[in-house]
Amino acid sequence: MKKILHKISLLSALLLTLGFTACDDYLGVIPKGEKIPETLADFEAMIRYEYGNHRVDVLQAVILLNDQWVSSSSLSYYPLYKANYFWDETANRVALNNSDETTYYASYSAINAFNLIISNALSSTEASESEQKEVWAQAKVLRAMTYFNLVNFYADTYDAATASNKLSVPLITSADVDAPYTQVSIQEMYDFIMKDLEEAFPNLPKVAATVLHPSLGTAYAFYARVYLQMNNYAKALEFANKALNENNVLYDWTAYYEANKAQITNPASYVRTASPMGFDYVENYSYRHGSTYYSSSEKSLTPERAAMFEQGDARFLSRWKLRTVGTDTYYYGTLQGYFNYGGITTVEVYLIKAECLARSGDVDGAMEVLNTVRKTRILTEYYTDLTATNEPEAMANIIQTKRNELVLTLIPFCDIRRLNQEGNYTITLSKVVDGETLALSPDSHMWTMPFPQGAIDNPGNGSIVQNVEK
Repeated sequence: MKKILHKISLLSALLLTLGFTACDDYLGVIPKGEKIPETLADFEAMIRYEYGNHRVDVLQAVILLNDQWVSSSSLSYYPLYKANYFWDETANRVALNNSDETTYYASYSAINAFNLIISNALSSTEASESEQKEVWAQAKVLRAMTYFNLVNFYADTYDAATASNKLSVPLITSADVDAPYTQVSIQEMYDFIMKDLEEAFPNLPKVAATVLHPSLGTAYAFYARVYLQMNNYAKALEFANKALNENNVLYDWTAYYEANKAQITNPASYVRTASPMGFDYVENYSYRHGSTYYSSSEKSLTPERAAMFEQGDARFLSRWKLRTVGTDTYYYGTLQGYFNYGGITTVEVYLIKAECLARSGDVDGAMEVLNTVRKTRILTEYYTDLTATNEPEAMANIIQTKRNELVLTLIPFCDIRRLNQEGNYTITLSKVVDGETLALSPDSHMWTMPFPQGAIDNPGNGSIVQNVEK
């Protein structure tokens, strides 16, 4: 861990001494030249450093779900990809994880930056007290969001009965090199996340400087996400409603499809159209990058995953198109630009609300919320309201819609783990490969990702225990 912390500190030092770059002018505040951070602008610039501090790399979780198509060459070259993609429970993913450590290092690098802001923003210069507190609060929210991603990637899912007895991830609150740390329990990590949010709330702005800066709506939406993961549906509903009071806009994907229909429906063309899911996406509460952090094409889907979308889903039709190259057949990503894979959007909060209503017995209300989302997604000629007569029927519709809406993000992975732990709506993944049926059961150890071996071998000023055997 000592070497890891040193790497993280070096990364943060580079941010401070080499300056910052951003793809859009409104996101780019560049403290030029070599300097020690002193002013609030110096610290606030770390929030604007999107490529380093807003990267949410959860590639292996997406591969495990078989949501992202992986080429045969990548499966041959990266044994970790192959193990997760084909649900090989005999594979030693702990050893294989040395080939993909980005999730761990990128997350702790960002946490280091947020720790630096939290430790210094309130004593920074050239700012009013309210300005200092705002940046301090925003760093707290971002730190909490990053720890949520880590605990739901490297540790077992939250279960109130066992959360105090199971380890999560290293809790680091200092930006100092070789600072002491503790690998806390899952309950302690969730308590810490909640504490960061509670302390941040009074100082968050209603409207933030950029979509990278958490606002009041961001915090409400994140609270709803955390409470849902803890199976606290009443609190999740409360904060979902508060978030939707701040922003309830849904993007009209049917209009996007109609505007680009000629290109989308041309079977001979794979020219990409512009992604609407960037920094100015109307559904954003906050924007964070996914496994890629630059202007790029969207990732492709497996044919099996593509078959899970509703007929007439304009969002799907606008984003992917069937393609065969050599022996590989997949759904090619047809959007170019930026993708909010790591942030929080209104559609997630609508679907959190729908689930909470269903679980409270308000099945009609749940379906009304679900259909509010679907009306902006399903083409008119295919659209009919979905109905349900009981909670299980409503939940089946909500679960599937949410998996489709948030595909290629961490949330479907979190949701399936949560549902499997609860036991009422368990999900077994299955597929046929070369005539053989493969399956990933709800109780498989593969639902918890292993720490990189480098983290275990270099514990530094603390200790780390692997949360999964392999």
